[in-house]
Amino acid sequence: MPPSSAADPRLVASIRALLALRAEGATICPSEAAREVGGDDWRDLMQPARDAARELVDAGEVEVTQRGEVVDVRTARGPVRIRRVR
Repeated sequence: MPPSSAADPRLVASIRALLALRAEGATICPSEAAREVGGDDWRDLMQPARDAARELVDAGEVEVTQRGEVVDVRTARGPVRIRRVR
């Protein structure tokens, strides 16, 4: 399935790779993908990392959570976590 948005493909791939290394049900922070792709300039990639997570949510691959509850990454404010769809 081709990407449905203009999300950075490096961040999409990073999220997938990071989750593949985690136990089932484990989460990652969008900043982990941003750090992997952006190095020292990772902070500039925080919104693009959330956009990449949104693309993966739309594809049915991941869920975005806040305090353990699934949230809409488009409207969530504050820290979020990403996990594979259960």
